[in-house]
Amino acid sequence: MSSEVAKRADFSSIRYAQCWEDADILIAALQPGPGKRCLSIASAGDNTLALLASSPEHVLAVDLSEAQLACLALRVAAYRCLEHRELLQLVGSIPCENRLFLYRACRPHLSHAVQDFWDERSALLVHGIGGIGKFEHYFQLFRTRVLPLVHSHKMISELLQSKSREERLTFYENQWNSRRWRLLFNIFFSRRVMGWLGRSPAFFQYVEGSVAERILRRTRYALTELNTSQNPYLHWILTGTHGQALPFALREENFAPIRANLDRLEWRQCSVEEVLGKGDRYDCFNLSDIFEYMSAESYEALLRLLVSCSRQNARLAYWNMLAPRSRPDSMSASLESLDELSRTLFLEDKAFFYSAFIVERVR
Repeated sequence: MSSEVAKRADFSSIRYAQCWEDADILIAALQPGPGKRCLSIASAGDNTLALLASSPEHVLAVDLSEAQLACLALRVAAYRCLEHRELLQLVGSIPCENRLFLYRACRPHLSHAVQDFWDERSALLVHGIGGIGKFEHYFQLFRTRVLPLVHSHKMISELLQSKSREERLTFYENQWNSRRWRLLFNIFFSRRVMGWLGRSPAFFQYVEGSVAERILRRTRYALTELNTSQNPYLHWILTGTHGQALPFALREENFAPIRANLDRLEWRQCSVEEVLGKGDRYDCFNLSDIFEYMSAESYEALLRLLVSCSRQNARLAYWNMLAPRSRPDSMSASLESLDELSRTLFLEDKAFFYSAFIVERVR
């Protein structure tokens, strides 16, 4: 079974230099742990590494992109040989004056191919490995070119301060949600501009309706209903660093468990379809938002293949951004939709641009 998106999108460059999906709700959904076997979309590696903190039996990361797997490999090397603060410096979560020194410490732990990949991009490493993807560059343009036309640094700092829900609502409506904010947001996060500067236009093939309007609604939710001071994705978008608001894999309490379990991780450059059907069965599937890029027919075909390669009570977790995907009724006998859990976790999702979080369990 071939991958539909592999035929339509270019995977030669770093699209995502960090995972833009909330590992906190992913871990709560999948419940990885001892004896569990996990299949994970690699992306930049953060959420794949987050799975290791629960000491599963094995984690297999797959990705169509050599560049994305190079991001994962460098992170693995960093967990092996750096201390926690140095990892944060290499990623770009906190300031650092010599990231090339940190890269050189990691380099002996990389394959020759991955060494060549990063040696050719050494000039980019000085900015932190978490900020050098196409998607991160898109947010950098928003942060440096668009946002200053709307709000001052003081206003942004105020937004990120800890507040009660009522205080956040008042601040958003009275100070943040200006006409200029809405106008420039709708332009910058339109389907055309996002396809040109952020995501591949091919990823919007199955999307209907206004992209910007949906994302603006979710942004309002994040700025009012969620704690802005503890949102790492919001902090990076608005400031270019994580500061004290770290995603799961970068928190100090998770550093040692991830490091201790690195030998339980392997990765392959291939599609999910290619790795399935070879006898291995899995308990946990981190599927990112791969169904976003597939037709409804391709989505159902892959979902059936996933179920056929699952252990009993295996869990699948994935995000919808703009294209709605969830278990079809025709699969209700083999796959249970955990709707209440999905809704509860989605309300906590700090990566606020998604429209749904889906959790399903194999019967």
